[in-house]
Amino acid sequence: MTEKIKMATRVWNVGRNAAVLRNPVCNINNRRSATTTPSGAILPEPRKTPFGLIGIIFAVLPGLLIGANISKKIANFLEENDLFVPSDDDDDDD
Repeated sequence: MTEKIKMATRVWNVGRNAAVLRNPVCNINNRRSATTTPSGAILPEPRKTPFGLIGIIFAVLPGLLIGANISKKIANFLEENDLFVPSDDDDDDD
């Protein structure tokens, strides 16, 4: 019974996809109303977020520090268990 349901679902999906391809969305309006009202008046300047750069720093910096800490712990774990030990030849600058 489940095979019949799976097959019916596949046929249904193929038919639905074909219908979407036959009737693409044609009602796309390229009207820009973000800066004007419907009557044509210009909207006021958007409100600026104070301390935007500081907010970005406070959002990104903890993520970088946490990611670096996790990477350091994983590298130590791999080296302690001899899963990955960098060779001394890799440090030569010749």
